[in-house]
Amino acid sequence: MKIKILGIFTILIAVLSLAGCGNQDEKTDSSSDKIQVITTYSILYDIAKNVGGDRVEIHSLAPVGSNPHEYDPLPKDVQLTTDADIVFYNGLNLEGGNSWFEKLLLTAGKSGDDAPVFRLSEGVTPMHLTSKGKESEEDPHAWLDVRNGIKYAENARDGFIKVDPDHADVYEENAKAYIAELEKLHEEAVARYQEIPKEQRLLITSEGAFKYFSAAYDFEAAYIWEINSENQGSPEQVSSIVDFIRSKENPVLFVETSIDPRSMEMVSSETGVPIYGKVFTDSIGKPGEDGDTYIKMMKWNIDTIFKGLTEKE
Repeated sequence: MKIKILGIFTILIAVLSLAGCGNQDEKTDSSSDKIQVITTYSILYDIAKNVGGDRVEIHSLAPVGSNPHEYDPLPKDVQLTTDADIVFYNGLNLEGGNSWFEKLLLTAGKSGDDAPVFRLSEGVTPMHLTSKGKESEEDPHAWLDVRNGIKYAENARDGFIKVDPDHADVYEENAKAYIAELEKLHEEAVARYQEIPKEQRLLITSEGAFKYFSAAYDFEAAYIWEINSENQGSPEQVSSIVDFIRSKENPVLFVETSIDPRSMEMVSSETGVPIYGKVFTDSIGKPGEDGDTYIKMMKWNIDTIFKGLTEKE
C-alpha cells in the first residue's frame, strides 16, 4: 500500500499544475460563491454540513461506509483538496495510517502553519490505546461521545468563521441549533442507560472503538482488536475475546458497519452467542439508509445497544 500511495503522490505533483486552471473554470455559477470544504471522512462531512448549511459545498475523502484509518487517496482527492477553501480532519491518530493525510496536504499545498486546515477534535481530552507498545497512541474515536461531537461542531463553526467572516452569523445560528440537538441526545442517552444495572453494561464489538462512548455512558468495553490495522482479527485476538465472553453471563455481541464482519461471526460461532445487531463507528450510513447522519447514527447506536442489553433472555 505504501508503494501505491507514494506513486500516486509522485505522479500528481507533476500533473496538478496543468489540471488546476481547468478545474477552476469548470465550477458552476451556483457553487462558485460557496465555501469549498474537504473532510477526511463522512462523520466530519455531516457535522460540517449541519454547521455550514447553504454556505458550503463539501466532499468527504473516505467514502461513506469505508474505513478512514488506512485510506488510499485518489487523484481527484488531491485536486479537490488543492481547490478547497477549508479542510477539516479528526486527528487523534485517525489519519496517520501510512502518513496519507500529511502527504495529501503537502501535495495540495496546504501543509503550512497558515493553511486553512482545522482539527475538529481540538479541545477533546484524548483517551489512549492500551495494547502493548501502543500506550502513547491516542484513540481517535472521540465522536462516539456525543459531548465530543458538540466540540467538533464548535470547532467547525470557528473554522468557517475564520475563513468566511462575512457570514459569521450564519455559522453561529446553524451551530447553535445543531448543538442543541446534540445536547438533547446526550441527555437522553444518559437517562436511558441508567435504567440498565451497572453489571449488565458490557459492550462487545470487533474494534475497540467505544472507549469514549463507554466512559460517557458508564459501560465496560470489550473487543477483538483495539484499532483497525492490517493485523486485525488474528487467531490470538479471537481466542482472547472468546475466553472473555465465556466468562460472562449473558453477553451480547455487536458488529460495526464499516468493517469485515467475519471475525465477529467466528467469535459468535465459537461461543454460541448470536450477533445482536450492527453499530456505527467510523462512518455514517449511506444516504436514505439507517444512520445516514451523525445524529441518526448515534441515535441508532444508543437504541440498538439499549435493546440488545435489555431484550436478551
